[in-house]
Amino acid sequence: MIHLLEECRDAKRIGISGHIRPDGDCVGAVLALGAYLEKCLPQAQVLMFLERPPVVFRGLKGWERIITDFPKQPAFDVFFALDTDAERLGAAEPYFREAKKKINIDHHLRAEGSGDVNDIDPGAGSTCELIYDLMDEERMDRDIAMALYTGIIHDTGIFQYSCTTPATLQKGAKLIGYGFDFPRLIQETFYEKTYVQAQIMGRALMESIRFLDGRCIVSVVEKKTMDFYGASSADLDGIVNQLRNIKGVSCAVFLHQTGVLEYKASLRSDEKVNVAQIAAFFGGGGHARAAGCTMRGTFHDCINNLSLHIERQLNAAQGPSDGPGRNG
Repeated sequence: MIHLLEECRDAKRIGISGHIRPDGDCVGAVLALGAYLEKCLPQAQVLMFLERPPVVFRGLKGWERIITDFPKQPAFDVFFALDTDAERLGAAEPYFREAKKKINIDHHLRAEGSGDVNDIDPGAGSTCELIYDLMDEERMDRDIAMALYTGIIHDTGIFQYSCTTPATLQKGAKLIGYGFDFPRLIQETFYEKTYVQAQIMGRALMESIRFLDGRCIVSVVEKKTMDFYGASSADLDGIVNQLRNIKGVSCAVFLHQTGVLEYKASLRSDEKVNVAQIAAFFGGGGHARAAGCTMRGTFHDCINNLSLHIERQLNAAQGPSDGPGRNG
């Protein structure tokens, strides 16, 4: 385990960033670490960089200070890559590569980290949980706790996913003890949808298709549909989770078009399918029950390629005596 303040002791300029298309864990980790370092190291300048984070997280302190245009910067004394390795930092990658000291904190499956100093633990439910362990609880405050809690609930599905451990729950209990309105936080960042989001989700559910004898479900939103509703990729959050909630479904696939013959695939599953393995095969990644990747080809090409891997795992989970065929 690394010592955050010792690693940054003599730093004058500290940078922090996370992966492209930041989610709750990424945003929470960046904001929590930024606030903690500013509090404990007032002599240092701390800058936070991300692609524009979803507006649902605007209630977290420091959200408006995140730099999203990635201007040219002198080399940082210390630069943190959170919830990712260097390759998925996007426009912040040069900051990390040029830093005098590079620190990588992540909970995704990797052989090793990208930094000079690494804290990589695939057994942790979220990067925010790892950062919690690196902080002195006496130096935490309400705003830091709120950011950490946000990351933990988003990467554990509000403590429902298999990555949730007794330690995760204990940390969540301690964090809400700092006094923020956690029911409201969950409602506003996890459940609440705009009318446009509800409309496009309804269409995605209505046009979904079950296959592999109903054990898998897929839906797709093409760019023309997004243009019709005036929707962005951020408006598609939650669709794949809703597909996965359908009774009898072990694996849900949601695709949305990002370019000509290009789709972003989001996958969710139960214990029968490790979607992280499938996503990794196509150059993506994630967790055993929640993962994603970018795919090229037609919609039918993408789902045919994915279904081969999904079917193999489903049949292996069922056993050789009663595995169904590919019809359905």
